[in-house]
Amino acid sequence: MGDTVVPQTEASLNIASAAVLYGLSVYTVFPVRKLDSGLAAFRIKDHWQRLVNSARIIGLDVPEGWDLERFEDAARNVVTANELDEHAFVRASIHAAEELPGVRTRGVGTAVSMFVYEPLCILPSGGARLKTSVWRRTPDVSIPSRAKVNGGYVNSALARQDALDSGYDDCVFLDTQGHVCELSAANLFIVRDGILHTPDRASDILEGVSRRTMLELAQEAGVETRERTIDLTELYIADEVFACGTSAYLTPIIEVDKRRIGKGEPGTITETLRERYTKLISGQLPEYAHYFTEL
Repeated sequence: MGDTVVPQTEASLNIASAAVLYGLSVYTVFPVRKLDSGLAAFRIKDHWQRLVNSARIIGLDVPEGWDLERFEDAARNVVTANELDEHAFVRASIHAAEELPGVRTRGVGTAVSMFVYEPLCILPSGGARLKTSVWRRTPDVSIPSRAKVNGGYVNSALARQDALDSGYDDCVFLDTQGHVCELSAANLFIVRDGILHTPDRASDILEGVSRRTMLELAQEAGVETRERTIDLTELYIADEVFACGTSAYLTPIIEVDKRRIGKGEPGTITETLRERYTKLISGQLPEYAHYFTEL
């Protein structure tokens, strides 16, 4: 918390801070993997840059003195303090930690926090069932989805709870025009006629680090990829659908709105990419060694 490693129960923000009152924090989550060479963070540079970009988008200042090197050192400190010896997730945040008379983002005192937790998948790994949300994705002109703003996840919580209440595993978000965006906390891909499609960056999506990784793996495997606007009904007739994200890993989608996807089981391209991704984050693909930072 800030510049000090403390027990998580002692890491606190003022209940009158803007972070607590208005959700004025931004965050990122990156994996720490136990490789043969030791513990390493996956794509930590990309996660740091997204954290900075998220702060920049909503106007929060990155605390003075914080850069990639210090961010990596903080990750090492928190991993060492927790005597970590297994896979984990690290959640890092920039909080508007100052008490405010009213709402604003500029010129607000900020603080960095970072903690480790168990790397559980938020979706059933054997295949997830999705429901189109009754709640629309907040558009870029309201709360920008490409910024991981803590307060913005009220939108995700409402949508996912609606899906859970209806007996599904997660939701499909649509934008205000009715086009497909993503899940509550994961990006979405579909396969049609052997081509991998995913909503483009203008579709009110999070520009996910895992999403970028999947596109790279698909291109390496010779799978044609397209980033474009996707209609909901395309999910119903897709050959394959899957979700991806740090906390979702790569999860096959086997049903959307009570419509079975393909044969109701993971498809060929989904399984190929899941196998490659599993090997990648396990450090078994030497060509991607530059994505790991030793901790």
